[in-house]
Amino acid sequence: MQTKSGAAALSIASNAILIALKLAAGALTGSIAILTEAIHSLIDLVASVIAFLSVRKADEPADAEHPYGHEKVENLAANVEGILILVGAGIIIFEATHRLAVGATVESLGIGIAVMGFSVLADLAVSANLSRVARRTDSPALEGDAAHLRTDALTSAGVLVGLALVEITGAVAFDSITALVVAVAIVWSGIRIIRRSSGVLVDEALPDGEMDRVEAALTAARTPEVAGYHKLRGRRAGSRRWVDLHVQFRSGTSLERAHEIAHRMRDEVEAEVPGAEVLIHVEPETSLREAEDVRDGPYRAG
Repeated sequence: MQTKSGAAALSIASNAILIALKLAAGALTGSIAILTEAIHSLIDLVASVIAFLSVRKADEPADAEHPYGHEKVENLAANVEGILILVGAGIIIFEATHRLAVGATVESLGIGIAVMGFSVLADLAVSANLSRVARRTDSPALEGDAAHLRTDALTSAGVLVGLALVEITGAVAFDSITALVVAVAIVWSGIRIIRRSSGVLVDEALPDGEMDRVEAALTAARTPEVAGYHKLRGRRAGSRRWVDLHVQFRSGTSLERAHEIAHRMRDEVEAEVPGAEVLIHVEPETSLREAEDVRDGPYRAG
């Protein structure tokens, strides 16, 4: 079974080969669209290296300086990847606009078309592999890298179409226009990655679907001694989920029994939501009246 590090290493190797091919094809043809793709792949290579390093760091156990672990390193890496995408898109837009204004020539299109066709197939294959590993390991860094490569495959296909149009019509402007279209797709991908990773970095709440599963697990583990619960919260760090809540116990419940039930509730949630870390604060029933946001039923409280 392939590891996160292994998948990231494969992505690095693939991007390095594609960069060399695209740079060579861009130099031979003079195509800004192909050079644009080379820049895009260079950004992907940097992103792949970041993903490779981040997943290794995120897998390190908690230490004195990071008692909650290193999982957020993956989200930080995804944020950096998104920023790199936007920087690359800015370079592409500038160069393509400049060429539209001053004009350019494109030749030896057959080489460019062959290289871009190979790039599409390679990116799709590596992206599919990264997505498989990302789903299995719940890795945001690999998910971001896979998104990069899917975008790269899409933009490479766009460049392929643009080169074909230049070949058919003889209108070199299609080369720069294609590069601009590619840049728009790259900007969209970068913004989406930054938005997703930034939400985790600022402790955005878990999606409603995951919180519903948490509450279903709490309900399944509930016993007559439990009077209710409140202050249920959930957040994400890398592939780990952190969940905490307050549980009230009816008068007469011993500390030992409350502790046993709290552990059962914790175990149910962690079984239902893989990668979850659950912290339960035990309270007496008398505090129930003091908590205005308490929930006796199966929905979360603020």
